[in-house]
Amino acid sequence: MRACLIAGMMLQSAFGAASATQPQPVPTVTDTASAEARTRIALERIEALNPRLNAVIAVDPTAIQQARGLDRFRSMRSPLFGMPVLIKDNIETAGPLPTTAGSLALAGNVTGRDAPLVARLRAAGAVIVGKANLSEWANIRSSQSISGWSAVGGQTRNPYALDRNPCGSSSGSGAAVAAGMVPVAIGTETDGSITCPASINGIVGFKPTVGLVSRARIVPISHSQDTPGPMTRTVRDAALVLGAMAGSDPADPATAEADDRRADYVASLSADALRGVRLGVMRFADGFGTDAVFEQALAALRAEGATLIDIDEFEGREEIGRNELIVLLRELKAGMNAYLATLPPNVRTRTLADLIAFNRAHADVELALFGQDLFEQAEAMPGLDEAYRRARETSFRLAGPEGIDRLLREHDVVALVGPTMPAAWLIDSVHGDQFPGAGGGSLAAVAGYPHLTVPMGQVRGLPVGLSFIGPKWSDALILSLGYAYEQASQQRRDPHFLDSVEESDDVAPHLRPARVEVR
Repeated sequence: MRACLIAGMMLQSAFGAASATQPQPVPTVTDTASAEARTRIALERIEALNPRLNAVIAVDPTAIQQARGLDRFRSMRSPLFGMPVLIKDNIETAGPLPTTAGSLALAGNVTGRDAPLVARLRAAGAVIVGKANLSEWANIRSSQSISGWSAVGGQTRNPYALDRNPCGSSSGSGAAVAAGMVPVAIGTETDGSITCPASINGIVGFKPTVGLVSRARIVPISHSQDTPGPMTRTVRDAALVLGAMAGSDPADPATAEADDRRADYVASLSADALRGVRLGVMRFADGFGTDAVFEQALAALRAEGATLIDIDEFEGREEIGRNELIVLLRELKAGMNAYLATLPPNVRTRTLADLIAFNRAHADVELALFGQDLFEQAEAMPGLDEAYRRARETSFRLAGPEGIDRLLREHDVVALVGPTMPAAWLIDSVHGDQFPGAGGGSLAAVAGYPHLTVPMGQVRGLPVGLSFIGPKWSDALILSLGYAYEQASQQRRDPHFLDSVEESDDVAPHLRPARVEVR
């Protein structure tokens, strides 16, 4: 437990009490401030805001040292020079901080190595300022979980209303960027774990094509669906960061084509990208309280020259979901056992079975709010056998070739659009997550295709996002379509850190008794 205690002391020292004054905004990646100045501003924001949000598990004590090292070579500036970045705490970083996946079982997991994506960010001039909180084990431990909760980091809160859920599993990454702690955080997604928290926290989130960015040295769930991706305040920032992270890695066979497929994602952005394109509107995946805002977004797309084609039906979503769960649980067991075997000797949990036993031994902390039924189901599963292969073939075929690819072909459209998720639900320690609905993002997740969410407005002061989904390796196109919408609509709004939506000017007056004069 020593590493966890060290991280806790770093937080106590760095965060202290919230500042009485609002700290200045974090500079954008185009600002000319020194790396040290930008890093100090980010650390000040974290110190002031994290006690209310629990978005950051630990700050990196070498952050200022990293920044000063960059400032000594300012003549070699890159577009990411001095950019403060938070890394989701299931991604390894060199230095003194453990990679915990939010679990006390990995409190001593100081590997001393960077994940390849982190090494690429450092080489591009980014400053790693700390580790972001997450839904423990990337939300694969329990079917009754509370998104944004981990034993190490506590409950992440939504900066728009602190009693609302930030979604997960990249909860801290989304909340930290929305709050202006940093301009960029790195998340990971298996199914919705970048795009849901990005949408619900009112920022940009991009899940790239699986295989564009290396997954090596990241705590795994699924080798079929896992991918890291950027979470930012603008599409341009997401494009910059993706360009730095993307590339082939011998340690991850899925990235074999990445060097040939990667592009200059910033140069590909165009404010006119929507002009003359045909987009499929996923009517089969809309609703859940976003209708009015979604129609406004569609009007903005039309105004920018896009032709919109309604797609009313899509059969097979339930069958995709049933087979996806089989795949995720089988791959979780195999991938987790393989990953844990690579960790330092002081980490004594070496298998999924060990993690289950650890949680039972520390049930007062780890299992106090919800259990570990998904871990237990995964452990009971056989290996990657014929039943697994059939499930993967079925889920991929229905989501990819007979899903997204077929919809694009039959409707003669280049991409699909739809609302990403509903507005944030309440944090609920009794019933767990209460999803009122979901968009079409699972199709992209299961197929491994790119998915971008961009702020499209608010519902009762809570942000919601617009999804852009395309075929495999269409990352540059999807980013450009989202960029054109973002530039035309300008829907991102800063949070106000209300205790609840019911305190807002839009809602509070309507909760009081009406004053009616009886004549």
